[in-house]
Amino acid sequence: MTQAKPYDIAMREVWTAYQRVRANGGAAGVDAQSIADFEKDLSGNLYKLWNRMSSGSYFPPPVRRVEIPKSGGGMRPLGIPTVADRIAQSVVKARLEPVLEELFHPDSYGYRPRRSAHQALATVRQRCWRYAWVVDVDIKGFFDNIDHSLMMRALRKHTDCPWMLLYIERWLQAPVASATGVLEKRSKGTPQGGVISPLLANLFLHYAFDAWMGRAYPALPFARYADDIVVHCRTLAEAEQYHAALTRRMTECGLELHPDKTRIVYCKQNARREDYPHVSFDFLGYTFRPRVTKGRGGAYFVGFNPALSRTARNSINTTIREWRILHNPTVTLAEIAQFINPVVRGWIHYYGKFFPSALRPALTHLDERLVKWTRRKYKRLRRSFKRARNWLRRIRCAEPQLFAHWAVLATGWTRRAV
Repeated sequence: MTQAKPYDIAMREVWTAYQRVRANGGAAGVDAQSIADFEKDLSGNLYKLWNRMSSGSYFPPPVRRVEIPKSGGGMRPLGIPTVADRIAQSVVKARLEPVLEELFHPDSYGYRPRRSAHQALATVRQRCWRYAWVVDVDIKGFFDNIDHSLMMRALRKHTDCPWMLLYIERWLQAPVASATGVLEKRSKGTPQGGVISPLLANLFLHYAFDAWMGRAYPALPFARYADDIVVHCRTLAEAEQYHAALTRRMTECGLELHPDKTRIVYCKQNARREDYPHVSFDFLGYTFRPRVTKGRGGAYFVGFNPALSRTARNSINTTIREWRILHNPTVTLAEIAQFINPVVRGWIHYYGKFFPSALRPALTHLDERLVKWTRRKYKRLRRSFKRARNWLRRIRCAEPQLFAHWAVLATGWTRRAV
C-alpha cells in the first residue's frame, strides 16, 4: 500500500505546469539543463518533482543571475530558475493566482490575466486630459528590496495552505549564483525572471500602494503596471503634498522612491506652464507630452498624448544594428524576413497602438539597413545607394507582404492619436 503524501498536489497539476513552462521557453538555470534536456527523461523528472513537492522535501536550487541592458541605460539583474524550479513555481502560481485576482485593484494592469500594457496606457491618456498634474513614480530597485516578512504576512492573509507558504518562503530565500559561480544569500527581494515573482510583487504592492491609496487618497486615480506607477492630481500643491506622503509610505514598507526618476509633471493639453521644468513623462515605453494631433474630423489640435519614447526608439535601432543576419550577404531576403518578422510584428503591435507615426523612423531605419545588405550582396549595386534602394523598392512592390514593416510603411501612418 502506497503511503499518502503529506501535501495534496495532483500529478495533473505538475503536468499542466510543465506545459506552461514549455510554451514560454526560457534559458537554462544553474544546472545548465535546457527544456530539451529536461524532456529526455520527462516522466522521470516530473515524477521526481511531484514526489518531492508533495512530500515537503523540495528545496529550490540557486537562481542563476544574468544581466540585461536597461532601456534607459545600465544593467538589469535577472534571476533564472532551473526548468524544474520554474515548473514548481507554476504549480503554486496556478493555485494562488485565482485567489489573489479577486483582491487586486482594477487599476493594476501588470502581469495579470486579461489585462495589458495598452489598457494601462489608454487609462493614463484619458486621465491626463482631465487632470493637470501627474506624479510619475519610480521605485528604486523594487524587486531587489521586497521585505520578506511583510511579503509572508500578506500571503498568510489569503492562504493557509502549508505547502504553498513553505515553498514560497524557500523561493524568497534561495541564493543567487553569480556568473563566477559564487552563491549570494538573499535576505530581501524576489528575483525578476521567476515564474512566481510577478504575482508576489503585485501582492506586495497591493498592500504597500493600492490599498493605501484607497485609504489615504481615494480621490486620486492611478494606474500601476507592476512597479511602474502614474498618479493623477488636480493641482501642483496636491501633487507636492502627495509626493511627500508617498515617500513616507514607501519608507514604511522598506522601499525608496528614485530621487531623480520620480517627478511631478504638468500635463495640461497645451502645456502653457512654460515656467515648469517637467511637461512630459515616460510610461511603458511611451512618452506622454503635448503633440499636434489629427482629429477624426481632419482638424489638427494639441493634445497630451503618448507615442513611442526616444529610449524605446533607440533600443529598436540598436537591435536592428546588432542583427548579424543583416551583415551576412550569403543569406536571402526570405531568410532575413523569416528571422526578423516576429520581432518587427511585436514592435508594430505594441508601439503602433498610440500615435503610430512615431514608429515610422525606426521602420525606415530598418529599410535603410536592408539597402546596405543589398549593396553587400550584389556587386552591381555596391557603388550606388540609390540603385540599391530602387531595387529593394521593386521587390517591395512585387512582394509587399515579405517583410512585416513594408505594409505599415505603405499605409502612411498619420499623427492621429489612435
